[in-house]
Amino acid sequence: MTLEPKMITVDCADPRELAAWWAEVLDAKIAQDFGGEFVIVGAEPLALGFQKVPEPRAGKNRLHVDYHTEDRQAEVRRLTALGATAVGEHSVGPLTWTVLQDPEGNEFCVAG
Repeated sequence: MTLEPKMITVDCADPRELAAWWAEVLDAKIAQDFGGEFVIVGAEPLALGFQKVPEPRAGKNRLHVDYHTEDRQAEVRRLTALGATAVGEHSVGPLTWTVLQDPEGNEFCVAG
């Protein structure tokens, strides 16, 4: 048996709105919309799913997506201009990354 990652799903209050934001961020398209309850953004190599849940995010994400770019600072500026919030910058050895939150507070990282 072999498992292949295909999609990461994010719990959120408004799947259509958050999926549209991520589609713009990733220059991707909405691949499927299941009545606004579950919306899939067709990003490669993993799709992102956005699933409606009644409760708001509480506490720190236990799982998040890390993205890489050649110019981390420029990408962080672009993302914050689109509505992301920068919440911290970290370095460990040669690795440096910025932690951001999407418009619903879900954390993700940008390294470069």
